[in-house]
Amino acid sequence: MMKLKTFAILLFGFALLAAVITACASPTPTPPTPTLLPPATSTVIVTETSSPSIATATTEPSTAIPTVTLTSPASGSTNICADPQVNSLIDSLKTAIHNSDGPLLASLVSPSSGMDVRYLRNGTVVNYDQDHAKFLFETTFEVDWGAEPGSGAAKTGSFHDVIVPDLVKVFDQSYTLHCNELKYGGASYDVNWPYDKDFYSVYFPGTAANGNMDWRTWVVGIEYVDGKPYIYALEQFFWEP
Repeated sequence: MMKLKTFAILLFGFALLAAVITACASPTPTPPTPTLLPPATSTVIVTETSSPSIATATTEPSTAIPTVTLTSPASGSTNICADPQVNSLIDSLKTAIHNSDGPLLASLVSPSSGMDVRYLRNGTVVNYDQDHAKFLFETTFEVDWGAEPGSGAAKTGSFHDVIVPDLVKVFDQSYTLHCNELKYGGASYDVNWPYDKDFYSVYFPGTAANGNMDWRTWVVGIEYVDGKPYIYALEQFFWEP
């Protein structure tokens, strides 16, 4: 009986030892790759490029433009040349340029046509709607405005760096306003207004010291939307070699 009990204990010991050896020899399973959880919130960093891109200035903004109706001048005005609203519009343009006031400039832009801007008479035309015009004093986006007269070098730069200084050259001088008259000094080319719409010439005649060859004209195209005048175009003319 004692021998049988001893045998049973030895048998149990061998079985336990075999189980331990088998467990140690088995490969350790690889733990599963943890799944990365998304952050609880996302942050949008607003930068200059978050504003409407001037590269897409001719595309429709995300907010639909309200329906508008082109009309004749407001009641009581015989034509654009007799409408005091137009003088106020040009004064507001001058203020916006001097103060780098984007919202004010945007309020002057035609909600129907946008505002075409041309630095050189045969150069690139860029159309800005009201949404894009708000950022024209902030954006550094460079436009190729065309080839400079004489040198042929490409005139590139932002609205603020290229268009604004030349507008200031006129508005800071003794300029005159001319309704539906393309007023200019001596020119080596045919001066033409490429639109069949109303406009005002903002004309600086130049200086005697420079033989009046430093004359400069900015033409402001003006159209009425719901009885109110807006700017549909800005184009510059000056002496070219």
